[in-house]
Amino acid sequence: MAYVAGSSAGRNGAGPGDPGGARTTAPGRPASDADARPERTSLSARARDAVRQRIVDRSYPQGARLVEREVAEELRMSRVPVREALRALVGEGLLELLPHSGVRVRRLERADVEHLYEVWEPLAVQASRLAARRVAGSAPVEPPGVTTLRASLDRAEEAASDDEGTREVAAHTAFHEDIVALSGNPMLARTMEQLSGQLQLLFGMREEPQHMRAQHAVMFRHIAAGDEESAAASTLLHVRDSRAVALRSLFDDA
Repeated sequence: MAYVAGSSAGRNGAGPGDPGGARTTAPGRPASDADARPERTSLSARARDAVRQRIVDRSYPQGARLVEREVAEELRMSRVPVREALRALVGEGLLELLPHSGVRVRRLERADVEHLYEVWEPLAVQASRLAARRVAGSAPVEPPGVTTLRASLDRAEEAASDDEGTREVAAHTAFHEDIVALSGNPMLARTMEQLSGQLQLLFGMREEPQHMRAQHAVMFRHIAAGDEESAAASTLLHVRDSRAVALRSLFDDA
């Protein structure tokens, strides 16, 4: 699921085209590898987010081969953080290694979609159940996560009204991620993070019928009311409808 990390460009005089510029920790003393590591990690995260977004919005279409040097030039970065970013996206399932060298954007086959929903369904249902439980346990005080969840729902509706598909997909993805955050379960959050890119890609490839947007509102209402079982049931319905819509949109299922 909202994917741009903070930029370190421009720090210590290094611009986006010079991420590997010399750094010092004190006058005349070069930075150590340990000093440089946080900056490199930040650049790698920026590169990963940028490439992920290009995959999700289909600037990099399915099956496209990504050349490390060309991606680095496009992002105005050195090749090291880009190499790390591409490796991370292979781990996320958005890219796949080519037989000899390089990577390409993974094609989502029918089995991939079905496997993704088989994993996502129980996790999404449990996230809603736990989020509602946390709300109920915090009563009469409303956890801050409820406000965040409501804001994502509102952004999705606004984007749909403005017919801005990319913004709507981002808001829908954020809505599901906000439910996970509200659940308060860090292990669930880490597990869902592994699915985030693939889910966002899938959301962007299929249509989003009005009734599915309405289902988000129902899910929110049950979670905000602290009703565990209704939150879980409405989420199960939503995920199964989402699966049917995805298979119909992508593979012409009747």
